[in-house]
Amino acid sequence: MGDRKQARDEEFQSFVVGRWPRLLRTAFLLTGEQHAAEDLVQSTLEQVYVAWRRVDSADDPEAYVRRVMINAHARRHRKRLKEFLAPRDDSGLAREVADTGDRIAQADDRGALLTALAKLPPRQREAVVLRYWEDLTETQTARAMGCSVGSVKSNAAKGIAKLRAIPGLADTVTSGEGRRK
Repeated sequence: MGDRKQARDEEFQSFVVGRWPRLLRTAFLLTGEQHAAEDLVQSTLEQVYVAWRRVDSADDPEAYVRRVMINAHARRHRKRLKEFLAPRDDSGLAREVADTGDRIAQADDRGALLTALAKLPPRQREAVVLRYWEDLTETQTARAMGCSVGSVKSNAAKGIAKLRAIPGLADTVTSGEGRRK
C-alpha cells in the first residue's frame, strides 16, 4: 500500500513540476495579481491531489486541472473578490515612449494588455485568456469554462472587440505585428 501511495505522490509531483509555470501564468491572467494567482494554483492543486487517481486516469489531466482552477476562480469571483491588474490611479505618472525594438517596450506593451484585460468582465477575460493566451480550441475552452462553444465564441468575440476598441492597445498590437516581421 505504501508503494502505491509513494508512486501516486511521485506522479503528482512530476505533474506539478511540469505544469506549474503554465498553470501559474493562466491563474495570473485570470486573477491579475501574482499572489492571488499563486493562491489559486495552490488551492487547485490541493483539490486535485485528493482526487489524483481520478485526475490521472482522465483523458487529459491538464484540462481537468484547468477546469478545477477556472471553477475555483469563478467561486472566488462570485464572492466578489476584488481583482486588479494595475493601480487604479496612475494619472500622475509620466509615460516614456520606449524604442519598439526594446525589451522595455515589450514590457510596456504587456502592461497595456494586462491593464486592458482587467477591464473585461470575468467570462470574457476567461474566454480570451484560454483561447488566445493558452491557445486552446473553442471546444477545449468550452470544456474548461463549463459552457457551450457558442458562449465561448460570443465571450471571446466581445472581449476581443473591447480590447480592439482601446486606442493605445490597438496601436500596440499594430506596432507589435510590425516587429515580428
